[in-house]
Amino acid sequence: MADAMVERAQRFVNSYNVPGIPKIEVTGRTGWTVMHALTRALQYELGLTELSDGFGPAPLAGLQARFPVIDGNTRHGNVCRIVQSALYCKGYDGGEIDGVYNARVSAAVAELKQHMGVAGVYPGDGVTPKVCKALLTMDAYVPVRGGSDQVRSIQQWLNGRYTGRRDFFITPCDGHFSRDVQKALLLAIQFELGMSDDVANGRFGPGTQAGIRQQAVLGVGSADTGRRFVHLFQAAMIFNGWRTPFDGRYTGAVARTVADFQRFVRLPATGTGDFRTWASLLVSTGDPTRRGTACDCITEITAARARALRAEGYTTVGRYLCNAPGPKARNKKIQPGELDTITAAGLSVFPIYQTNGGDRDYFTPHQGAHDAQAAVDAAQEHGFQRGTTIYFAVDYDAVDEEVTSRVIPYFRALAARMANYGGPYSVGVYAPRNVCSRLAAAGLTVSSFVSDMSVGYSGNLGFPLPKNWAFDQISTIWVGRDAGRIEIDNDIASGRDPGQTRFAPRPAADRLDVAFDWSQGDRLFRELLAYMESHGLEGGGRLRSTRTCVRKLQDMDALITGLSRAFRMRKSLIQTVVFWEYHADIGDPVADLAVAAYYQYLEAYEEWEKNPVGPPPPAPTVSKKDASTGVAQIFAGTAIAARNHAVDVHLISEPRLDGNDWHVMWRVWKRLRDDDDYNVSTVPLVLVHAAHLVGVKTSPLRYNAAETADVLARYNGTGSDAAAYGRRARDFYLIFEKYNAPLRG
Repeated sequence: MADAMVERAQRFVNSYNVPGIPKIEVTGRTGWTVMHALTRALQYELGLTELSDGFGPAPLAGLQARFPVIDGNTRHGNVCRIVQSALYCKGYDGGEIDGVYNARVSAAVAELKQHMGVAGVYPGDGVTPKVCKALLTMDAYVPVRGGSDQVRSIQQWLNGRYTGRRDFFITPCDGHFSRDVQKALLLAIQFELGMSDDVANGRFGPGTQAGIRQQAVLGVGSADTGRRFVHLFQAAMIFNGWRTPFDGRYTGAVARTVADFQRFVRLPATGTGDFRTWASLLVSTGDPTRRGTACDCITEITAARARALRAEGYTTVGRYLCNAPGPKARNKKIQPGELDTITAAGLSVFPIYQTNGGDRDYFTPHQGAHDAQAAVDAAQEHGFQRGTTIYFAVDYDAVDEEVTSRVIPYFRALAARMANYGGPYSVGVYAPRNVCSRLAAAGLTVSSFVSDMSVGYSGNLGFPLPKNWAFDQISTIWVGRDAGRIEIDNDIASGRDPGQTRFAPRPAADRLDVAFDWSQGDRLFRELLAYMESHGLEGGGRLRSTRTCVRKLQDMDALITGLSRAFRMRKSLIQTVVFWEYHADIGDPVADLAVAAYYQYLEAYEEWEKNPVGPPPPAPTVSKKDASTGVAQIFAGTAIAARNHAVDVHLISEPRLDGNDWHVMWRVWKRLRDDDDYNVSTVPLVLVHAAHLVGVKTSPLRYNAAETADVLARYNGTGSDAAAYGRRARDFYLIFEKYNAPLRG
């Protein structure tokens, strides 16, 4: 919603006709664009010639020299207007933006400093340089949605205790842990360790590490007096999502919570605030000298290297399913025979999928759907068992907005396509902490491989370890000697994913289908049309033309190709069904309406039974419990039976469906009608069930002509009409095979 006073602030900024102060859009909405423009205006008023968006040492020094306190005694109208404008942009009363620092402005500044926690450091109603710097940011000093009151009180406490130090700047007080709060916490620890302003830098370097080892090991009975190590340790625990008091006393209850945290990050559960526990709370790597029991690498694991890894205590190895495209790409994928070599040494394997993943533009829904198929193909080729988690890489510092706009849509498409293939593999992610946590919260991943070694990533700074972490990558090291020497990324394992030790590679003889060559699309269309016309099938009671049905096949080719590969079935079988059924009969829409009327009546009646006021809803005049629907004209009952059969024979991973529950029937029928991908992904399952019902046990990759006709006939039902359907569908199948077979190589 637009704010009239923010509009006035934007117009004030636009009143400057100064190079380096850009004109901004007058929207009445605050944002970094406004704050940056106000920052540049302040720099100009301070006499600085190099204007920038940043509020660095020069503006601070200029304020200290000319306006150490901006208050009612300040006679520089534009400086006051900048403060007034910034107050409005932060939601406070800035007066009339008239350059007058009146009682309204004074009260707003006093309230702001209370919210910041610095009223005791900077008493009164004036704006000091550090308060001004904080004012010209988008940081919030009031609780923000989802923020913790306890976290906010700690943020205020940090500001109140340490803002007087030279390089400690006012942190947000919004109730959320963030990279700025993490740096503030590290600075506070350094100050308590006795570091001077020239030494303290907010980094977890050797001096800080040594200081914690020497001065800040905590246990039951520790309590703060002069220095505040217990407070800071408790703050670190709270920031990482663990509930403790913030009172400076290390009680038995605190120790028990610390032990829980230590178990979570796979440290010895001593309950002591030792160096490694501090490290795990303060930086994403924790103590980078820790040795894990898992690792990942881009190098082939030979027998000598496998023995070296085992001798160093490693039990699980992450290896890549495939290489990146291009002639210059590194050969990092699993090599022939390598999995046998690894498991022979007593190691297990977890698979990683990455062909790029190193920039934001890679992450699109289309790429996600493509990567699902490519990963399933590669995992099946190597023989990974059903249910194995594949870790898809987000190998760059994705900021939160990019997680929302790029990464989540990519994984949503990936997970949906994986579900279409029957859930052969679980979806995991390799990424910084924030990406991992957000994907888990969205229900798109089952476990996380955390790229914590990238300590400078914004997605790691100020974010706790994801709850569903399986592997935590913390350092790159060399292990082994001579032929066994290998560089690895050293990973801590949570035990969530034990890796795989048994593999069943896809037979080399199973030449699977590939994407259709649509340069042959017109030839295919003409051949299908000729058949339709010669048999009197074009038009005449059909809702859609052959041209429309071929276009539908083209639109869905990626999905159909993936289904044929995932279920090891000839693509022509699926194309045949979709092509013929998508023509649809003119009576199909009427049947759809009758089914919808039936279940809508049941829903209305169920609601009436809960609150039986007035007469019950009338039953529809015309209704049906089930009808074929959607792209491939599938009955809900047929879909439920086929899916349950696929579950029973371990072809797909999903719960069985209760076909006797009308709610389930209605839900499945609606999805068949409305979700084209779900409908078409059910086709191979119906075909598999059809083969079971007619006793065809041959692989769907090797049906002969009679088996093809029998299976396609059973898709339609039983009896003479179904047999005729099967013979006609077999003819379509042979046409599609004419184009698909040469592409298999």
